[in-house]
Amino acid sequence: MLAQRTLKTLTQAVGVGLHSGQRVELTLKPAPPDTGIVFRRVDLPQPVDIVVSAVAVTDTRMASTISNGNAKVFTVEHLMSACAGLGIDNLYIDITAEEVPILDGSAASFVFLLQSAGIALQQTPKKFVRVIKPVEVREGEGASTKWARLSPYEGYKLSFEIDFDHPAVDSTGQRVEFDMGAGSYTRDIARARTFGFTKDVEMMRANGLAMGGGLDNAIVMDDYKVLNTEGLRYNDEFVKHKILDAMGDLYLLGKPLLAAYSAFRSGHAMNNLLLRELLAHPEAYEIVSFTDDKTAPKGLAQLAPAW
Repeated sequence: MLAQRTLKTLTQAVGVGLHSGQRVELTLKPAPPDTGIVFRRVDLPQPVDIVVSAVAVTDTRMASTISNGNAKVFTVEHLMSACAGLGIDNLYIDITAEEVPILDGSAASFVFLLQSAGIALQQTPKKFVRVIKPVEVREGEGASTKWARLSPYEGYKLSFEIDFDHPAVDSTGQRVEFDMGAGSYTRDIARARTFGFTKDVEMMRANGLAMGGGLDNAIVMDDYKVLNTEGLRYNDEFVKHKILDAMGDLYLLGKPLLAAYSAFRSGHAMNNLLLRELLAHPEAYEIVSFTDDKTAPKGLAQLAPAW
């Protein structure tokens, strides 16, 4: 049986929110089978649980925000990406503020946290959402076109193409494809950092955003070049970060996908629209499990090795 996964023990981290600049403590805890991933705002007078789902997403400006109407947590995508990359099904995430800490701007620190706690197999079949008919969302025309698509695929792969008119970005890889069956999430994707431009950062800070952002947790560029002295972690780090984000956004579905995701200039908003489009067409997907993990697609049955 391909089993559900949680943590063996709890693990903790402290950091600041990218946009809020607030200090925040994060505690990741094991959860029973079929719990899903649950954020818990433990700083409130009465702790509030927010269960991850596509319809729990209430804001997609600059980050993915989930809410249950009474409380919210934003910038969840990097932690969710790490959970997707390691195949974590059930997890309690206790958080002491409304924003997940940015840590180093990638998913690598979250991967380290999860792996340091150890991954436990549970005696319940892992449930996948298998896409059986293509679904697509599209916006704009001509130079402003952007789109995202899910297609049938017996496994999980993602391809993304970016289009930035900036010399530092244009000199790197613009398109990448990552297949969970052939690549290593921890090696190939998890270390890609979020990125931004100095002119945008100044504007965001004037609006109370990016208050915790800096060269230690983001790639920052002026009009011509990358300002980080250490340069890039991958020669295609920009587009790999978009894959990282997409994996986190899509994992907000609440279950792992069996599908091929492809996108051009997509972002948090379009990724969530794509999930809602999928859910609006029940004939386009089915829920499946694997009683024999040898019949599961490559890359989804194996536990990810430690660093």
